[in-house]
Amino acid sequence: MGQLDGKTAVVTGGTSGIGLATAQRLVQEGAYVYLTGRRESDLADAVAAVGEDSATGVRCDVAVLADLDRLFAAVEEHGRRIDILFANAGGGGLLRLEDVTEKHFDDTFGSNVKGMLFTLQKALPLLNDGASVILTGSTAGSGGDESFGVYSASKAAVRSFARTWANELKRRAIRVNTLSPGPIDTPGLSGLAGDEEQARQLKASLVDQVPLGRLGRPEEVADTVVFLASDHSTFITGVELFVDGGQRQV
Repeated sequence: MGQLDGKTAVVTGGTSGIGLATAQRLVQEGAYVYLTGRRESDLADAVAAVGEDSATGVRCDVAVLADLDRLFAAVEEHGRRIDILFANAGGGGLLRLEDVTEKHFDDTFGSNVKGMLFTLQKALPLLNDGASVILTGSTAGSGGDESFGVYSASKAAVRSFARTWANELKRRAIRVNTLSPGPIDTPGLSGLAGDEEQARQLKASLVDQVPLGRLGRPEEVADTVVFLASDHSTFITGVELFVDGGQRQV
């Protein structure tokens, strides 16, 4: 038996990296997963990797409210309700203050802040009492690293959301927690940099900040999501749980 037998989960940003690894782990523990991505081809590959009998892919840009409506309509049409919401979709790039553009700001806050808020708001009618909501934050949200200004601010907002929403949803026993990965070896990490050489330099500089001396693996974050989604964490809400190799702890 799995820890999540009979549960239904929604994973946004589930076609690669942390999202895909988490969708796979949730299914391994017995959950049925709805996962989202912005490209149909990536969705098809992700569903195949997770297991076509245990997952449904829905094309969705979380910054587009009509896409979110379509996502939750698909869950409802299948007669399901949501036990686990992993609001993971997001992204960003590195720009110094003098280089920040309106588009860079709007894109980052659109997915990481606006998308996060409306993902949970639109999921509310389908969330079971006692559900677990997990928001993807970042160690960047509590740091002041150069060129991370907009991205860091967006992730700090996620942490603030978790505190407020945990309080607002306590009467339904819905737990809301932030999971903040440190440097995890994913396509998203490479995407923060401009090119392959910049990505290599970024990863090397991040490894130097991690007491464990390496980048994390998506599977290590996925294991933590399973903990927060399971009955092993029923007295935990409103926290920020770091999976960062000690980056912000030591």
